[in-house]
Amino acid sequence: MATLRLALKIDVDTERGTREGVPALARVLEEARAPATFFFSLGPDNTGRALKRIFRPGFLGKVARTNVVGTYGLRTLGNGVLWPGPHIAQRHGVLMRSVRDAGFEVGIHCWDHIRWQDGLAGMSTDETRSELRKAREAFRMVFGEEARSAAAAGWQANSNSLLAYDEAGLAYASDVRGRAPFLPRCEGRIFGTPQIPSTLPTLDELLGLPDHPEEGLVDEYLAWLREDALEVMTLHAEIEGMGFLDWFRDFLEACRAHGVEFVSLAREAERLRDEPGGLPVGDLLQGQIPGRSGTLAVQG
Repeated sequence: MATLRLALKIDVDTERGTREGVPALARVLEEARAPATFFFSLGPDNTGRALKRIFRPGFLGKVARTNVVGTYGLRTLGNGVLWPGPHIAQRHGVLMRSVRDAGFEVGIHCWDHIRWQDGLAGMSTDETRSELRKAREAFRMVFGEEARSAAAAGWQANSNSLLAYDEAGLAYASDVRGRAPFLPRCEGRIFGTPQIPSTLPTLDELLGLPDHPEEGLVDEYLAWLREDALEVMTLHAEIEGMGFLDWFRDFLEACRAHGVEFVSLAREAERLRDEPGGLPVGDLLQGQIPGRSGTLAVQG
């Protein structure tokens, strides 16, 4: 019998998202008895520095469609520019541990979200290692154990970040937009940390588009689920965990009604390690996604 399998991946970008969006999402997920993986930003919240993206094609259009000011708040949009960015792990370690202790998987999103998303392409190998090292140290400080997974800020990944993951001994990563799990090949080299891509568009990539009216988005997501495939949906603590929390609750209820099985990324990674013949190798390339500005890592 064909099955619909969905893994929920939650990117936590900001201090406000950690403080408000994470506990709200955890409550809704517990009510639905749905597993999910929370990937935390662990260092300074310098969200205000993202304003330099104003000259990137498509950025202003997304700002207008998704109500960035309402979503993030003026206080967050000043972080790192008008005042020092708050250190997320130092402020909210107790909250983060409560998520892990409630049974949810936790992993690394980044140290400094803006630096990784906007600066990875220009970083040296050692600079990339340093960013991941700082995130791993903060993760150990909060959780008392090593991180086993990572999901890059802004889906930014390259040969330097893949090398840093291999050196860290991660069980898997979810840095890429694509179709199915694979071992990444980049710049002619095959890396050992499996990639489990995000397969579905994110809510903020669809909001405000005339072809995707908000009242029909739950049905659209259900229609996109492929039988006998692992689908991965990336949520954001600042979006589904705040202004669209009711939408997310309705989405979970609709998934249950349609027989969708919620699965854990960590358990999927374990299952993939036991796959006969191992994972296929695929190219990790730089590309574009409709509804999102700039380039990001895509499965070739």
